[in-house]
Amino acid sequence: MKQSNSKTTVASPCVDNCCLNDDDICMGCFRSLQEILDWGGADLQLRLEILRQVDERKKL
Repeated sequence: MKQSNSKTTVASPCVDNCCLNDDDICMGCFRSLQEILDWGGADLQLRLEILRQVDERKKL
């Protein structure tokens, strides 16, 4: 996590390798299409939840 102006931010997990599988999961960052669309407006809590789900998908 990065600190910026006393606000905590979370960098996007995007690795610029965008390709969705049949389940609409990006093969580059492991986010779902909906998570990708939601990321820009997501608050810290939602971003951390998305990253938790990404970590779970990477294990599969």
